[in-house]
Amino acid sequence: MIRRIVTVVEETVTEPGVAAAHPTRRAGAAAVIANPWVGRGLVDDLQPEVERLAPGIALALCDRLLAVLGGVEQVEAFGKAAIVGVDGEVEHGAALIHTPFFGDVVREALGGTSIIAFADTRGPAGTSVAVPVWHRTAAATRSHYQTIDVRVADAPAAGEIVVIVAASTGPRPNARIGDRRTDAATITIEELRQ
Repeated sequence: MIRRIVTVVEETVTEPGVAAAHPTRRAGAAAVIANPWVGRGLVDDLQPEVERLAPGIALALCDRLLAVLGGVEQVEAFGKAAIVGVDGEVEHGAALIHTPFFGDVVREALGGTSIIAFADTRGPAGTSVAVPVWHRTAAATRSHYQTIDVRVADAPAAGEIVVIVAASTGPRPNARIGDRRTDAATITIEELRQ
């Protein structure tokens, strides 16, 4: 089922040249799998393969993230992504990551309640994706809006999918733009047009 798992970890300690108020570790775990729908034409019902594959992939990736980030109590933000090889449809990646068979496993394993930020695309081996993450329980918390770039050098092959879960141990370094729920009222479009 899973050909390989690649884990990317980064730690930001200065931003740029200023010590980070909150040094943050971000990580992405990527599973390379064979695309179960390639070569079958337009498959009307993707659900059977999603139910079979998505939960195990989600759990394997979350376990890798928890191992490198120090456990669920360290995780503050999460996200997900899929990169589909050129013989597949973007819908194949979306099917794997945008259902409860994947998302609910990620939320439970990483202690979240928010909708999971996402990205999906199609490309050749080595395609990079900036996986967005945001706060796992308070999606309006702007300080945790960030990305981690994930790339697998030899994947996805034309008939593969790279499935990714990402997480962060904290906010962006030196975050200071406030929160969506506490912003003052903004100017209206009608006011802008005057």
